[in-house]
Amino acid sequence: MKLVPVLIAIIVSIALYFVVFERDRLLTFAGRTPDAAAPEQSPEPPAEQVQDTASGVRVVAMKSTARTVDSAVILRGRTEAARHVTIATETAGRVISEPLRKGTFVAAGDTLCRLDPGTRDSQLAEAQARLSEAQSRVPEAQAALAEAEARIREADINVNAARQLNEGGFASQTRLVSAEAQREAASAGIQSANSAITSAEAGIEAASAAVAVVTRDIERLTITAPFAGLLDTDTAELGTLLQTGSPCATVVQIDPIKLVGFVPELDVDRVTMGAAVQAQLASGGAAQGEVTFVSRVADETTRTFRVEVTVPNPDLAIRDGQTAEIIIASDGALAHLVPQSALTLDDDGALGVRTVADDGTAQFAAVTLLRDTVDGVWLTDLPETVNIITVGQDFVSDDVAVLPTYAQVQP
Repeated sequence: MKLVPVLIAIIVSIALYFVVFERDRLLTFAGRTPDAAAPEQSPEPPAEQVQDTASGVRVVAMKSTARTVDSAVILRGRTEAARHVTIATETAGRVISEPLRKGTFVAAGDTLCRLDPGTRDSQLAEAQARLSEAQSRVPEAQAALAEAEARIREADINVNAARQLNEGGFASQTRLVSAEAQREAASAGIQSANSAITSAEAGIEAASAAVAVVTRDIERLTITAPFAGLLDTDTAELGTLLQTGSPCATVVQIDPIKLVGFVPELDVDRVTMGAAVQAQLASGGAAQGEVTFVSRVADETTRTFRVEVTVPNPDLAIRDGQTAEIIIASDGALAHLVPQSALTLDDDGALGVRTVADDGTAQFAAVTLLRDTVDGVWLTDLPETVNIITVGQDFVSDDVAVLPTYAQVQP
């Protein structure tokens, strides 16, 4: 019974020997040729293909020609009223006018609040009476001056006569001294009359100032709109006692209205005064205007510069505080439109693309991103005509030979 396993092992060993070491003889004995039994091998690649693969790296590229595009500066901003003023009272009084409701359009000079004059009319009458009194003193002072001038002329005559008589021995020295004293008294009278005129004129100025103060205080009783706009609040209610500085109403001017945005420091030089602006409001509306202000001082936190755009708003359709996308026109620039996936970085982290040089090698070219669109990115700082690698750019480096397949040709 133990001979059977031994015989089976001997037979299997002999069979394996013939299959492994005497395979050809065994196939010949079976009537088959070794070539027919050999497995089918894949055909060798053409010599040209082997040569191409060995001479460069296959990539996909596009032939691009630069086109002039509008290098607009795009900002996110908001609308802002051209003016927003809270109008306060300049005098105290009780409101005697009916209130205007917020949202009412007012023109420049329209009455917003009217205050009770109280005793101001009496104060004005008193000030005017004092002015008349002061004015009446002027003729009196002028008459006194004329009298003093007549006396000094008379005194001059008496002095001359007394001097001549004294020199001829016909009058005493006492008479001459008396005449000279009378002349000095007349001169003092002139000074007194001039002082009276000055005092009368000062009285007129003081009385006029008092009249002006009361008149101006009466004018302040009527509070008017300084410019055309909309009431952002109700005016003061009837019967309200307003003190000096109390608010009467808030007026906003939104025609024209401003668009306010903040431009990065890298783009601020591309924004110029008077540049045309297109704006798209978050509500779906559109607006057009021009740049009227570009700040010269950057925000300390964001390092951005404030830009203001003035937009006509005759129908008041644009409201204060709406979000807007601001597109500021700038000078056109030559740029290439390439897929965003074609962008790569060099060893220093600079943004750029890989191009196919004239000698068939890959070269890195630094670029400036001008604009990002749904169709791709617009790039500048490239030659007018260039072959850009769009697939495989991350698998080659400078001076590496490439075999480009051009999948897209731009006009």
